[in-house]
Amino acid sequence: MGWGLLIILVVAILFFTVGLVGIVIPVLPGILFIWLGALIYAIFTDFREVGWLVIAVFTLLTIFSFIVDYLANLYGAKKFGAGRWGIAGSILGMMIGIVTGGLVGLIIGPIIGATLGELISGKDHRSAFKAGLGTFVGFLSGTLIKFIIGLLMIGIFFWQLF
Repeated sequence: MGWGLLIILVVAILFFTVGLVGIVIPVLPGILFIWLGALIYAIFTDFREVGWLVIAVFTLLTIFSFIVDYLANLYGAKKFGAGRWGIAGSILGMMIGIVTGGLVGLIIGPIIGATLGELISGKDHRSAFKAGLGTFVGFLSGTLIKFIIGLLMIGIFFWQLF
């Protein structure tokens, strides 16, 4: 393995690492970074080890992960009784939570946001808090599924290399 190939591999691994972090801390589009790492490697190696078919599968997995993440969050919120106000509050709470409280804010922000959103919409405290917990369950479910997809993509990438 020459230096050029080694550098490209290190760049791909950096993209994979940032991608996995981005899945857990959704400030970055994690799966997209994993896809980009594989694509960069494939382009610089003329698609020898990681071919067009792998990139096509990764593209489909990336799109699938966005859809599943959205649906998991929506399902979790709806299953626990959240309405439009709760979902909007959850999104706003996540944004504020990331900025003000980092990882803890990311976890607590959506719960507080959804709860406040439901209270504003006229729900009682118990129903509002239940909806807040539902957004958290949906977030965790979506994150877990995306993490599994990300690990699968990285595993396929290295399977193709070795």
